[in-house]
Amino acid sequence: MNPRRLGKTGYLVSPVSFGAWAIGGTWGDVDDRDSLAALHRALDLGVTFFDTADVYGDGRSERLLARLRRERHEPFHVATKAGRRLDPHTAAGYTRENLRAFVERSLRNLDADTLDLLQLHCPPGEVYERDDVYGALDDLRREGLVRHYGVSVETVDEALTAVKHPGVATVQIIFNALRLKPADRFLGEARARDVGVIARVPLASGLLTGKLRPDTAFAEDDHRHFNRHGEAFDRGETFSGVDYETGLAAVERLRPLVPAGATLAQFALRWILMFDEVSCAIPGAKTPAQVEDNVAAAALPPLTPERMAAVRAVYDEFVRDEVHALW
Repeated sequence: MNPRRLGKTGYLVSPVSFGAWAIGGTWGDVDDRDSLAALHRALDLGVTFFDTADVYGDGRSERLLARLRRERHEPFHVATKAGRRLDPHTAAGYTRENLRAFVERSLRNLDADTLDLLQLHCPPGEVYERDDVYGALDDLRREGLVRHYGVSVETVDEALTAVKHPGVATVQIIFNALRLKPADRFLGEARARDVGVIARVPLASGLLTGKLRPDTAFAEDDHRHFNRHGEAFDRGETFSGVDYETGLAAVERLRPLVPAGATLAQFALRWILMFDEVSCAIPGAKTPAQVEDNVAAAALPPLTPERMAAVRAVYDEFVRDEVHALW
C-alpha cells in the first residue's frame, strides 16, 4: 500500500489501517487467538497503523497490541484514546490528574515508554474548547509520555473547534458513504491546518459490507444490538446513526456501483480513499480473512466521477435528512 502522511505527526501510515475496537469487545464473541492472527496478517500485508482505546475490553485491545510488538519487529504506530473510563463521563473529569492516570495505564497496557498518538475519546463538547485540557496534553508531550495528540469526535463542529488548537495533530471522525458531512465542511480545513484525518466507522458498523439482512441477529453484547438508539453511547457510533432498515435500503442502491471483482466493503473503503485529505481508514477485523478483504481495497483503481456522484445521490435520497444536521 502506498503510505499517506498522518498530518503534522509526520508518520507515514497505510491508507487502510486497523481499527481494534472489535478485538476488545462489544462486537459479539471474539477469540484472542483469532485476534492475534488478524493483527499478524495485517502486518504481513503492510498495515502500519493500529487504532485502539483504553476502554476496548478494559485494556484487552491494548494488551493484544503490546503482544504484537513483542512478537514482531516491523515498525508500526499505535494510537490509543482516553477519557471514556470516566464514570460519570463528564467534562469536569477531564483534569490534568485524570489524563495523566489514563496515559500511564495505557503505557502499561501497551508495554511502552511513550504513546505514539493519544486521542481524547469523544469527550463532552465543551472539552474541545478548554485550554487547560490542551495544556495538560502539551505537558505530557513535553515530558515524553506522548509523542503527539489528537481528538476523536462525534460531530464536524467539534472537529472544527479542536483543530484551532495548534497541538492537535489528528482528528478521528466518522466518515463513510452514509456520512458525507465531513467532506463538505471539515476535510478542507484539516488540509489547511496539516491535520491528519482518521476515518472511523468506515463500514457503518457492517452495513456497508452488504452482508447484513433485516433478520440478522446480533449478540446481546454487540453494540449493534443494544445501542441502536443511543442507549449506551452516542447513537452515531452504531450504523453511523442511520436507521437500520433505511441503511439496508441505501445499501441495495449502492450494490450496482461496485466494480467487477470487488466487494461492497472494498468499494466503500476505496470511496473513502478517494479523498486525499484522509490519512487512513480504520476498519475493524477479527480474523485474517477480514483483514485481507479490507486491505485489498487499497489496490482498487480510482472510482470514476460517475460512481462518486452516484454515492452522493444515494446519500441525498436516503440518509441526508436523517443524519446530516446531527453530526
